[in-house]
Amino acid sequence: MSDNRDDRLDAGLLRLIGVTLLGGIMGILDSTMVTVAADTLAEEFDTSLNAISWASTAYLLALTVTIPVTGWAVGRYGVKRLWLFGLVLFMVGSLASALAWDVGSLIVFRVVQGFGAGVLDPLVLVILARAAGPGRAGRVMGMMGVVLSLGPVLGPVLGGVVLESMGWRSMFYINLPIGIIALLLAVRVIPADPSDAKKSTAPLDVIGAVLLAPGFAATILALSQAGEHARFTTPSVLVPLAIGLLLLGAYVFHALRTRRTEPLIDVRLFTSRSFSASVTVQGLVGLGTYAGLFALPLYYQMLHGHGARAAGLLVAPLGLGAALAMPFAGRLSDRMGARTLVQGGAVVAALGAVALAFIDATSSETWSASAAFAIGLGLGAVGAPTMGSLYRTLPAEKVPQGSSVLYNLNQLGGALGVACVALILTAAGVGTTGSGTAMDAFHNVYWFVFAVALVILATTPLLPGRPESPTTAPRDGDAREEDEGTPSGKQSSPQPGDTSTSPVG
Repeated sequence: MSDNRDDRLDAGLLRLIGVTLLGGIMGILDSTMVTVAADTLAEEFDTSLNAISWASTAYLLALTVTIPVTGWAVGRYGVKRLWLFGLVLFMVGSLASALAWDVGSLIVFRVVQGFGAGVLDPLVLVILARAAGPGRAGRVMGMMGVVLSLGPVLGPVLGGVVLESMGWRSMFYINLPIGIIALLLAVRVIPADPSDAKKSTAPLDVIGAVLLAPGFAATILALSQAGEHARFTTPSVLVPLAIGLLLLGAYVFHALRTRRTEPLIDVRLFTSRSFSASVTVQGLVGLGTYAGLFALPLYYQMLHGHGARAAGLLVAPLGLGAALAMPFAGRLSDRMGARTLVQGGAVVAALGAVALAFIDATSSETWSASAAFAIGLGLGAVGAPTMGSLYRTLPAEKVPQGSSVLYNLNQLGGALGVACVALILTAAGVGTTGSGTAMDAFHNVYWFVFAVALVILATTPLLPGRPESPTTAPRDGDAREEDEGTPSGKQSSPQPGDTSTSPVG
């Protein structure tokens, strides 16, 4: 396959992107759409909102626990077989959740659903990154970013529509026709692993799994509890946070010393400047995005008196801005590299946050929606180039591990963003509609988002430079930048026509 052909988005790749995103979008939507049914479920099962909240928390924890093990399973069982298994598991969990008879059964079945999502979500990144090749990673990640950006925003909106028109059980039944179509198309479109591909025979790093997966889960649980209670100084936060950090620290020690098995995640990846910068920036994107998604509906409800549905729709510009920016920024990053685009995106997001930091209760919704659109536009211009630069510099065999790190840090960033906003609002004593205290608190939230954008801006010099042209030799400076971005210190050479083992773009 020639370089020119390898550099365009052909029909086969577009089909693969569509089929992969169709399967992956179910888990993204389900992570947020069920939250709108909390009141209905509490009444249905005659239980408290706190108990119902565990249906969402359990899903998130199961997803988090599964992701690191999925990285190992890719090498052992192959991408296609694992993808089909994840789809079936997610549909089984969805069907069982729709048939739940009490809150306990719902939580258990949501865990099954979360396990399925934990297989699918990182595999979306692996499948598309491997298929993209070095010259197309930015564009492909930009297209995937549309789903990642709109999913958290559309989830509650879609959930509300389905809940009001068809009832809460249909929120789970709706996954079945989508899943069946995704399964049938995946059988035809997702390429099988090459027959001569060398399957990994490495046993599962059991000690690593026992340390890493619960470590991530406990940390996310602590941050989720901090957001729910708006306090860090409570046992429900401090205990899982201490356990999580202890387990993650123990995992690092284990991964550096183990010789018997390959660790689930090679922590030496973080010695690469560009890898560390890319996953850190992506975590910050999650932090800024979820801070905005959590605070904006409260602003519209508390200071403008809008209902939940109207407030949810007014948040849509943030996701829309990111969805519009990602494909465009991803395409440019394949030629320009990540740095300039990420710098520009960080500045736009910072300006949007400043605009929101000066609004008041009498400001037009048009003004606040435009500022939220600017934040989404800026963060979208950061996200796609960053993901493209990450996969451009990862050796092929490290793609599943890199995807696990990327996805988990984005989850941690999102949970931390919600927790920080809750703490800021609670510290200001928010609770009185239209009060000056509430307005001051929301200003502080967006100064916080402004600070996140500045940290992203400060991190950009560590990102890889301009990508190597497929047709021209790189300048010495560019070659050195790419070498610094690869953990091995060298760029692997793609094999023509081989999308399963070539280094991702």
